[in-house]
Amino acid sequence: MTRPLRIVAVSGGLQRPSKAAALAEHLMDLIADEVLCEQRLVELGQLAPQLAGAVWRSQLPEPVERELAAVEQADIVVVATPVYRGAYTGLFKHFFDFIHQDALIDKPVLLAATGGSERHALMIDHQLRPLFSFFQARTLPLGVYATDKDFLDYRLQDAALIERASLAVQRALPLIALTRHASSATAQELAAA
Repeated sequence: MTRPLRIVAVSGGLQRPSKAAALAEHLMDLIADEVLCEQRLVELGQLAPQLAGAVWRSQLPEPVERELAAVEQADIVVVATPVYRGAYTGLFKHFFDFIHQDALIDKPVLLAATGGSERHALMIDHQLRPLFSFFQARTLPLGVYATDKDFLDYRLQDAALIERASLAVQRALPLIALTRHASSATAQELAAA
């Protein structure tokens, strides 16, 4: 039997509820509609007090370490962050500074962001894509950018955005299938050893 893929979404939103978290959950649900998976949402706003002041990973408390390990062990990563001053949040970057530099090699990463206006839509390609290129991750072809007007009560309500999110996941499925094949091959190798 094939194990479910582990999808971990990281929301850089600092508040709860958060539009970034809502977008991340929406994207995870779309993936879960297509493939057997386990979902986990990491909300950085909830971890902020435990991340503050840490310079080394060894200084982090166990709850933060668990979330870092979940991202490192994920088969698929979804990231969504609010745009602050033209980039991802500082807390988002601080969290990923603790991720081992080889942990995301070849992992599919779906990029998403939220902002007050369309002016920041290119942040996905100018900020997020280079960050995950450093990790040698497979950034998925389409990013998803949402503005405040795309939400109603922290739920996606704009038809064009919902369609783009669905298209982003559909375009990602071939790379996700490669991930499933690779994880199945690894499991078979471990069983044979």
